[in-house]
Amino acid sequence: MCGIVGYVGERTAQDILLNGLKRLEYRGYDSAGIATLDDDKNPHLARSVGKIAELEQVLNAKPHTGHLGIGHTRWATHGGVTVNNAHPHHVGDIYLVHNGIIENYKELKEQLSSYTFNSDTDTEVLAALIDSNFKGNISLKDAIAKSLKQVRGTYGIAVFSPREPENVIVARLGSPLIIGLGKNETIIASDASALLGYTREAIYLNDGELAVCTKNGAEVFNLNLKHLDHPSETIEGDASQIQKGGYDHFLLKEIMEQATTLPNTLSGRIDVKNGTMHLGGPNLSTKELCNIKHIVIVGCGTAYYAGLLASYYMEQLVPDLTTEVVIASEYRYRSFHLPEGSVALIVSQSGETADTLACLREIKKRGVKTLGIVNVVGSTIAREVDGGTYVHAGPEISVASTKAFTAQVVTMLMFAGMLAEHHGGNPDLIHQFTKELSILPEEISKTLTAHRDEMHELAKKYAKFNDALYLGRDTAYPISLEGALKLKEISYIHAEGYARGALKHGPIALVDDTFFEVFNVLDNWLFDKSLGGLHEVRARGGKTIVLTDAPTTTEIDADDVVRVDSRIKLLMPLLLNTLQQLFAYYMAVERGNDVDQPRNLAKSVTVE
Repeated sequence: MCGIVGYVGERTAQDILLNGLKRLEYRGYDSAGIATLDDDKNPHLARSVGKIAELEQVLNAKPHTGHLGIGHTRWATHGGVTVNNAHPHHVGDIYLVHNGIIENYKELKEQLSSYTFNSDTDTEVLAALIDSNFKGNISLKDAIAKSLKQVRGTYGIAVFSPREPENVIVARLGSPLIIGLGKNETIIASDASALLGYTREAIYLNDGELAVCTKNGAEVFNLNLKHLDHPSETIEGDASQIQKGGYDHFLLKEIMEQATTLPNTLSGRIDVKNGTMHLGGPNLSTKELCNIKHIVIVGCGTAYYAGLLASYYMEQLVPDLTTEVVIASEYRYRSFHLPEGSVALIVSQSGETADTLACLREIKKRGVKTLGIVNVVGSTIAREVDGGTYVHAGPEISVASTKAFTAQVVTMLMFAGMLAEHHGGNPDLIHQFTKELSILPEEISKTLTAHRDEMHELAKKYAKFNDALYLGRDTAYPISLEGALKLKEISYIHAEGYARGALKHGPIALVDDTFFEVFNVLDNWLFDKSLGGLHEVRARGGKTIVLTDAPTTTEIDADDVVRVDSRIKLLMPLLLNTLQQLFAYYMAVERGNDVDQPRNLAKSVTVE
């Protein structure tokens, strides 16, 4: 979850490292630091607790010179949030930053009894291990390769030593690392966003690989030090996509730009006139499409809820299809069996989620076709699946995912539509979904514009509450789960999502005047049943908010009702969800929270 940067070239390393860390701060913001080597081969180390701004103050007081260095922004795992636990770590001749977990660090620490350790981290042990192997005439590359063979766990590392002042060496196993290749400079980062504006040419390091980086480029090896031919790839996107663009927070920007990024998700994939959908990436033959009988959708957090909503649509569209939506962190440890005719959809915004990636690998061992539903181009999941498609939501900088959720649901829906055509699905229903997809960006824009101020006013009213329930039926149930997640992530309000029918099976015991409840109510055949429970909640003192597309709200006896007027019907849950996103955002603002970087969270969960 931590962010890693590195630089070797002709520019001042400090500037490149700080800029890269700012772009990667969403990966962790407990502490930060950089280590550089000046032109006289003298190392310099600066670390601080807190966000990058704190480190910047340290460096403003005592700037680093030189043209080589590494940096790190930390999400704490082993050891508390202290300066001594911050990266980079320095042991002997080694300066090292690390993202991952060294599982056998205690065992290694015992073997390294001659070293004095100044931190509680597993990373300092790894630095000591490399230093212990970096003796005599052995090269830094050889010492790192030898050390990593002794390690159990995951890592993305960047290392330098004053003894080899021209090199930064990187390696990965389970944690992403990208090597940007510029003119007379090489830039290392955990995420391509840190490379935008510097270069569009990059090497995406694979698991079990090590690279020696100089200002002239990078040479890639395996841990047996066999040289590997590793062609570079083109980075997509531009630096403007990772700017706030006049908004107070990235989260609000990303909520509002769903209307402009969703056309990228849909582009070239729907044909409204003929009522068809097509995705070019799944790499499935017509025969394979016809033989699909079961789909397992794998995800964590928001991706899991996106999969849950998509599963409802899939089962509507594709006759005789069964779906199974699983939480990757649990499914990976089950003795699961997937029946013949199964396909797995691997859903991840970052494409680096550790549990989801591990699940993907377990599923592949069983010979099941895997398809990625991924946002970040070139990510590990995107590279390891058998096929799949990018959702093209654009960079998400805020830790809480919003626009990716919508894009993931829409992409999976289009896959279902394509599948339905090969399974004798109802053409009228497919056509209706296709039509609604075509107008969805416009309807999202209208909904956000019409209700933005209203959701802000609701947040002012409810910001002092500390407990909430989100309730919905049918396709409104998954968005109730997602709405509760968004609220708890950024407002720190205890919130739980439930199926509306489960209210009296436990949750109602919690309801009193300290609670508020959000009812997601769709104008369909379950309308009355969805409203059921409203009176029970109010009778116990609970405050109620209803989000609905009902043509009239006069019969809804709630404290607050927000009515969405839209041409959308089948995809109405996606519109209601945008209101939940706005509500969560404004609740966090009203409570004075750090909206984009909520406490204890990180954007990409690359450790178990």
